[in-house]
Amino acid sequence: MKDKLIYILLTLASVITYGQVNLSLDADKTEYAGKDIVNLTIVLELNGSDLVQQTGFQLPDLSKFNIIGSGSVTNTVIDPATNTLITQKVSRIALEPKKKGKIKIGSVLVTVNNKIYKTEPFDVNIRDIIEKKSLASNTSNEVYLNMEIEDRDVYQDQPTVAVLKVYSRNMDNLRKVKNIRLPQQDNINVHPINFNKSEIDPSDNGNMASQILAVFMVFPNEAGYVEVPGVSASVSTYSNKNKIVSNKVKINVRKLPEGAPDGFKNAVGNFNVSVYNTTKEKPEAKKPLNVVVKVAGEGNLPDLVLPKIATSPDYEVFAPKITSKVSPGKTGMKGEILANYVVIPNKSGAISIKMEPFAFFDPENKEYVDVGQRILDVHTFSHDQVLESRSTVEKVNEYTNNLLETVDTPVLKTTSFKVKEKSKFHWSILLTNIAILLGLFVVYLLFKTWQKKRTLVRETVSQKPLGSVAETEKEIRELLKTDINDYFGYLENLKDNGEYEKFFITLEELDQEIRNQYFQSSVAEFKTFLEKHKGSSVAEQYGRLQQKIQMEKYSPVKSQEGIEELLKTIVNLYSQISK
Repeated sequence: MKDKLIYILLTLASVITYGQVNLSLDADKTEYAGKDIVNLTIVLELNGSDLVQQTGFQLPDLSKFNIIGSGSVTNTVIDPATNTLITQKVSRIALEPKKKGKIKIGSVLVTVNNKIYKTEPFDVNIRDIIEKKSLASNTSNEVYLNMEIEDRDVYQDQPTVAVLKVYSRNMDNLRKVKNIRLPQQDNINVHPINFNKSEIDPSDNGNMASQILAVFMVFPNEAGYVEVPGVSASVSTYSNKNKIVSNKVKINVRKLPEGAPDGFKNAVGNFNVSVYNTTKEKPEAKKPLNVVVKVAGEGNLPDLVLPKIATSPDYEVFAPKITSKVSPGKTGMKGEILANYVVIPNKSGAISIKMEPFAFFDPENKEYVDVGQRILDVHTFSHDQVLESRSTVEKVNEYTNNLLETVDTPVLKTTSFKVKEKSKFHWSILLTNIAILLGLFVVYLLFKTWQKKRTLVRETVSQKPLGSVAETEKEIRELLKTDINDYFGYLENLKDNGEYEKFFITLEELDQEIRNQYFQSSVAEFKTFLEKHKGSSVAEQYGRLQQKIQMEKYSPVKSQEGIEELLKTIVNLYSQISK
């Protein structure tokens, strides 16, 4: 009887969880300003393979709004815990309110398996409708970012490609989107592919134009449902700068299969491993060797845990220096990563430098590949054996070098003597010498004349009055004045070459040179000086510029558009200050 009761309860639980339909309608907020856009999100989730959506979304009465844009996406995943098919359809509608006050948004209807489902109505409050006097004042509300991830079912540490698009009714707004900030989160690693803007794609209905802004790879480092946060950007106009954020995307990250080899850490892709010695001299005991562990291939290369050189009593190993050459590939980041170790053998003879075991997971074949343990065999010699193996010429060269480095020898000059034959007298040589003497005499006369003129000028200058302190300070400032155009040209070259670290170092030198012209040592003192002598507007511009420089300098992802905009601001402001 007890077993039958348990069976009945399990059957009821499976019926309850099987074939579940969830329908929701939400707005991004409940209260809007007159210039805000009302964003509605409709989510239909079908949990079960027997559920069929028979009708599309039947929208409520939206006559009090202008529909300025809409879009939808459908995701299908399998829940690894329950092995249940989950179908999710998400639709977004962007609305522009026509009137102020409280507006009711009705229910959305949909028919699934001959049953009608609907959402609960709700109210939104619209404050005063503000007439749009200019495009610049409402640019951010007419520009939308959308992040698209096509492959939303991947393995842990397997990349998926994300595409960032911008939408707007006015094509001119697309050129104002700058300073793209890719998402950052602990459970994902993000690597950019490119920030090249595509051609503008006009909309079919004429309302919204779109453009691709960036393409990047997302590497989820934990299993389960992972939500990729939105990408942020700024919409820059002549009057202000507004921030916009894209949608979030949820992806299903499958756990890696069981039975991973001992050498597996987190490498997912296809890789090759090698270890080799780069020291050109003969290996000698107690002398350092340069040993390189190289991992090459394609996958989560920038984020994988590199295999280390195993410890051994035969040698001493130090922490490596890591260098990488990585670029985007078709199935991940491709290239090579080098770990440069310094290894000191403790004895002479045969030594085996062993690398830790290494294995990776191949997502294409869905299997682990055990590379094993790479071993570098080195035969080291003692110091006496190295000396005995040298040739006679090498010994003589070493002895000579040691002698020259340790013994303070005088400089010896040897002259070879030989009997010169009598020859006839050369008149051409005599005439050449006479011409040289005459030339030297003329140069001496010119020098004396110039010296007399210089003495007269010095006496004239000494008779002039010294002038006031302000005039003297102005003359000194003119002498200290730097040609900032040289700095501008050099900063332009650094920006074009992508050398952003040198760009900001040179920018600090330029700022120091400008402050030295006015005898101001710190940024705060210089800002106070500008407010007194150049006006409060210039001082405020200088303060905002310093904040913008710090933001761009320490930004994790630097775009050429953002650096170019920063350089324009620098040229305009410093040219005005240095006049």
